[in-house]
Order: sequence, then structure tokens, then C-alpha cells
Amino acid sequence: MTTVRTLISIAATSSWTISQMDVKNAFLHGDLHEEAYMQLPPGVDVPSGHVCRLRRALYGLKQAPRAWFERFVTVIRAADFSPGDHDPALFVHLSSHVRTLLLLYVDDMLITGDDGEHISQVKKQLSEQFLMSDLGRLSHFLGIEVLHSAKGYYLSQSKYIRDLISRSGIIDNRTSVTHMDLHLQLRSTDYTPLEDPS
Repeated sequence: MTTVRTLISIAATSSWTISQMDVKNAFLHGDLHEEAYMQLPPGVDVPSGHVCRLRRALYGLKQAPRAWFERFVTVIRAADFSPGDHDPALFVHLSSHVRTLLLLYVDDMLITGDDGEHISQVKKQLSEQFLMSDLGRLSHFLGIEVLHSAKGYYLSQSKYIRDLISRSGIIDNRTSVTHMDLHLQLRSTDYTPLEDPS
């Protein structure tokens, strides 16, 4: 989450637009380097005792996330991006006249930079390799609502919080007044600390 906030902060201070893309069936793009077999699903007629050897990753296969990420790294490196030093899912393209940042989170992608033409070219290159949807300007990512204004970006998790409250079944509960002095100011020097805080 720190990388997401940092990317948004960089875009805000640089007045860059952030685009969002979604990779369809991301795990199906990964190539397997080891042998993996599966039983055939019901309804497929094959002789008893036969299984399928997988050549590509499937959802639910524990190797699928790694296979997908390796494939993505190969494609994005070919577009002259390098993984970030602190987060391997952040890819950076720096040249004398172009700065572009791309963040991948499973199958969701954010891309921003100072050259809209380069960003369009990268989107095109990725779309040639993977089935993707261009979701336009960033509006919602990993439970964070993102609103854009002339002053920058506004981040909110109110929808995420409402969904949590709704799922927990307490959305219609009544509030209760908590009796506490509204003007009370507590300072760490007002009380003696506990000897064993645990």
C-alpha cells in the first residue's frame, strides 16, 4: 500500500495523470517450467486413469502467480522498464526525456509519467501481449477511492469501510452516546506509566 500512495504522491506533485489497466485472466498468461498434472473435470470423456499435463498456469495452481509475474517481467523489460529497488512490482522507465512509472498488483495496473505518448505506446505494447482493459483515469484501486482535482488527488476508503460494516451486519445499529468530556486534553506527562504495559 505504501508504493501505491507513493506513486499517487509523485503523480500529484508532478501533475501527472494516472491511468488504470486490468489484465484479463492474468494467471492464464504464465508459462509453467515444471511438470504439473490435473484430473479432468467431470463431463470430459477420456479413458479411466488419464490426466492432463498443464503447459500453462491455471487459477488455483500454486505456481500460477509466480508464472504470471515472470511472464509480465519479461514483457515489461522488453519495453525498457526496470523493477524498482524497493518494490519489485513497481517498474520504472527513465530516459533523458521520458519518465514513466508502472505498478502491477496481481492483474491491476497503474501507469503514470510525464509523456502521454510514451504511456500510450506502453499500453499498446502490453495489449499486444495480454488481453487487457484500459479503465481510463484512476478512480478506484485496492479498496481506495481516488478523486482527482486541480490541487491533486484525494484518497478515501469510505466505500471499503461501508462494505465492511455492511458485511459485519451492524450497518443498521443505533449509535450510542459516549460520556466523555469533549474538551479533555490528555498528555503523556499527566499519569505515571504502567510498569509492565503488556
